[in-house]
Amino acid sequence: MEDQNKSSDKTPKVTGVGGIFFFSDNPKETREWYAKNLGFEVNDWGSTFESRNINDPESKEILQWSPFKKDDAYFSPSKKEFMVNYRVQNIEGLISKLKENGVTVLDEIVTYDYGKFVHILDADGNKIELWEPV
Repeated sequence: MEDQNKSSDKTPKVTGVGGIFFFSDNPKETREWYAKNLGFEVNDWGSTFESRNINDPESKEILQWSPFKKDDAYFSPSKKEFMVNYRVQNIEGLISKLKENGVTVLDEIVTYDYGKFVHILDADGNKIELWEPV
């Protein structure tokens, strides 16, 4: 099997999990519980876990863990109690592909200093956040 340089791969696809978001009756207490009992380093947004990309060890990847206040509008229109953020490459190409496949795209791609974001719904009505890091 030929070793492929993954950094040159621009195929529109998910490359990993970028975040786990869920409802909590009291996000502050939930963050504090995880800090006290499981050693999470928390801030007002939750906790950030860093790792290295196995195909590019110089590249750092993050996973954001965040409890949200129950019924936070950020999860709308989904009625679920969680949302997953997937790290992607070539977000524009992926959105084109998803639209061709009839996937519900909830908003336009928005760009921040730390990456591009867009939201979709899966077949079960779960809101999914797609993130292409900088």
